[in-house]
Amino acid sequence: MTIIVDDAGVGDLLFGVVIGAFRVETREFTYKILDVKYFQTKKFSKKEYLTRASEIVLELLGKMELKADESIHICKSYLFDEAVKDLKKMHGEDRIGRVKVTGEPQFLTETAYLDEVRNLGYEPLKERDAKRAKSFFHMMNWLKKNPDKLKFAKNGWPRLSRYRLFRSQSQARASSHKK
Repeated sequence: MTIIVDDAGVGDLLFGVVIGAFRVETREFTYKILDVKYFQTKKFSKKEYLTRASEIVLELLGKMELKADESIHICKSYLFDEAVKDLKKMHGEDRIGRVKVTGEPQFLTETAYLDEVRNLGYEPLKERDAKRAKSFFHMMNWLKKNPDKLKFAKNGWPRLSRYRLFRSQSQARASSHKK
């Protein structure tokens, strides 16, 4: 038996991240959300998202009632670096493998992420995977038209201060740090 863990949304501007767990033999799937707050300035700079991602992986494995002989294949994403260390300590090196996730586990995790961003009112580009930069600007333009949704933006990336939309947020953060 094998459980595959994947993520979706890490590189996108909107929303948090969906972390999904898929049991190959039964096709059981469940997911949890790594909240967007972990990708916003204070928590992002401290890399708290790595610790929270590990906690979520452990929660998902608990929910799926991980079997004693079951292996865990986990996506190669940097998001899971801490989770892999924690899992190896708990379950041993032999049960944990880093993989490129494809097929049904990837599809289900990606679909869950897309459903979550649609719940915000955003309609993703159909070719978003093939055109990452275009997808980023599509999301940013949507945020410009929907400034009330800025609270759902991953604004912790320092390079975002290049864009007027995020400049006011980064200036506000800088002045609050001076106090």
